[in-house]
Amino acid sequence: MNYPLFALGLGFLLGLKHATEADHLVAVTTIVSEQRSVSRSALVGAMWGVGHTAALFAAGVVVILLEVTIPERVAAALEFGVALMIIFLGSRVLFLTLRRRRRVHAHAHTHGGRTHTHLHFHEDVDAHAATDEHAPPHERHGGLVGWRPLAVGAVHGLAGSAALTLLVLAEVLRNGSRTHGLAYLLIFGVGSIGGMMLMSALISLPFVFTASRFQRIDAPVRLLTGFVSVAFGLYYAWETAGGL
Repeated sequence: MNYPLFALGLGFLLGLKHATEADHLVAVTTIVSEQRSVSRSALVGAMWGVGHTAALFAAGVVVILLEVTIPERVAAALEFGVALMIIFLGSRVLFLTLRRRRRVHAHAHTHGGRTHTHLHFHEDVDAHAATDEHAPPHERHGGLVGWRPLAVGAVHGLAGSAALTLLVLAEVLRNGSRTHGLAYLLIFGVGSIGGMMLMSALISLPFVFTASRFQRIDAPVRLLTGFVSVAFGLYYAWETAGGL
């Protein structure tokens, strides 16, 4: 068996699996919830994967070339930072969803000499701007993906670099091949990009569906997403705070 090729193949599969970790999916879901198409949601996943891979590879270069390890307290602080980021992302979803809530107006009508008052609902301007047909041109052509998934992926990459680079460093020291170690990190990153693209596309389906066909429950679904994200972030902060 060609061991280096086997290790690289395993790295790709582990990268695919790595994309499905809970903190990754929760964070990406908060961004995907703002999208209105499966393709743009998949692009969010790709951007997350690129940021994740770039940060992980940068940390790996330092660890492998200098043969150092990331201190446990630093690793714990990075994981705690992920928790705070998730809380922020969830809070942002809540804020944007509430800001786009429906506006209620009372209209008076006269019929047969009698005046009737009716409630009339108008979508907030921001809510219309969020849909594909009302979005500004620069948003309709991919600008809405922005830098957030890239930054979120980079934070996740740094937070996850401690354990993975330690494993790769041990293998490098055993076999003496830094090239294989760096290649493993890249292949792992490619796997995480593919995995998150797939997961983002799947996660987007309920949001795209409610936005186009069930607009009455669109806002509640997004509010639920925000609440779950904040709750998970608080739990994750509590879990990781012990290592600080």
